[in-house]
Amino acid sequence: MDAAFFDMDGLLVDTEKVWLLVETDCMARLGGVWNHEHQTHLVGGSMERTVAYMLDVSGSSVPPQTLRTWMIDGMVARLAGGVDVMPGALELLEALRAEGVPVGLVTSSLKEIAEAILSFVGRDRFDVIITADDVERTKPDPEPYLTAIGLLDVSPSRSVVLEDSPNGVAAGTAAGCVVVAVPSLLPIEPAPGRLVVNSLTEVTPAHLRDLVTTHTPSPRPL
Repeated sequence: MDAAFFDMDGLLVDTEKVWLLVETDCMARLGGVWNHEHQTHLVGGSMERTVAYMLDVSGSSVPPQTLRTWMIDGMVARLAGGVDVMPGALELLEALRAEGVPVGLVTSSLKEIAEAILSFVGRDRFDVIITADDVERTKPDPEPYLTAIGLLDVSPSRSVVLEDSPNGVAAGTAAGCVVVAVPSLLPIEPAPGRLVVNSLTEVTPAHLRDLVTTHTPSPRPL
């Protein structure tokens, strides 16, 4: 195993409930109503997609940049009180680091939001951090994972992506990595090169190495 890449929202930290509160507040300012069903349309998506969707649903004429600012400010303010880490996430992260496996954080969230979370989780736990500000295309495009892979100079097929959303799983798969999925708001089905679990408490570095070994193509004969 060359490296392991963690998603942030919903996989490393339990922020989906925070996003729901902030989106609900912002939608009320737009004159609309927000609910859990709306949120499922946006899990694992970018801020731009969220802003466009909320303006479309509300029919509001508020400028996208204004809504974007409301969202960022709301998230940073709510995250200032701390974050809840998902079960097993830090234990797995530290076990990988103890074995010398490079670890990256790859998120579709903006840098400001990621920094608010990392102030509690610890920036120094990660060898590379990729946010929406570091790429042109966010998940489900593979660019975020390919960027992290390039910075660490590792093999995609020998790297593991840990995700909670279909968008994230699609990005990791398209980047050529094996994937461990811990579904949050939306279901994710098992597939070749993909392990689906209920929690990261079920996962160890040995499981990840086995997954990589099982799905790494054999060398072609000379």
